[in-house]
Amino acid sequence: MAAPVLLESSFVHDLGAAAVTTAVFLLVLQFWEELAKRGVFEQKLGRKLVHISAGLVFMLCWPLFSSGTRAPFLAAFAPGINIFRMLLLGHGISKNEATVKSMSRYGDHRELLKGPLYYACTITFSTAIFWRTSPIAVAAICNLCAGDGVADIVGRRLGKAKLPHNPNKSFAGSIANFLAGFVASVGYMHYFHTFGFIEESWRMVMGFLVASLAAAFVESLPISTELDDNLTVTVASMLVGGLVF
Repeated sequence: MAAPVLLESSFVHDLGAAAVTTAVFLLVLQFWEELAKRGVFEQKLGRKLVHISAGLVFMLCWPLFSSGTRAPFLAAFAPGINIFRMLLLGHGISKNEATVKSMSRYGDHRELLKGPLYYACTITFSTAIFWRTSPIAVAAICNLCAGDGVADIVGRRLGKAKLPHNPNKSFAGSIANFLAGFVASVGYMHYFHTFGFIEESWRMVMGFLVASLAAAFVESLPISTELDDNLTVTVASMLVGGLVF
């Protein structure tokens, strides 16, 4: 009898954790939407601040969950909700100008069916499949959120020297991509280590370095603009992470 009771208890616990995590995730998005309404930040900058913060804050909530097998799927519910929000808003079924303004480049609701939708999908997938005990999840989400997000901000301001293989990308942006993704990955490695989810080591640090380098390189390629770097950066981090971790 003890095992079913424990399973039920952990499930109830994880339902509560999922509710808290979803509330936190949506509050982060609401915060940036309110700032977008007020025009506090230039639209492209505001969009990238959402990009950086949403996934990283979401990961901070992972220790709330139990070690049960259902935990990663319940945790993935928070970004999973955003998949449906992007579909509804992107197709014009639902209307929310603040959300469109905070997540799009040019204020067109159809943009949400590309980058923002891919962003939600890749974070949901990384959470459900790899979860907090895997450095692959850490690398994928950190390179997506911190790396790609900071790259755009730095590249727009300091990116005068362009890359020879892609004149739309800069040396400053690519270096910022690598550094931000790598530092964030190491930071979350230490964070999850304090809860006993990951055993931090220099080998893992080197793995994050290689994964962040790969993600920054892939983000610099023209194909990332064609396919969307929310997909290419995350997939590159996963594939290289599978080789080095």
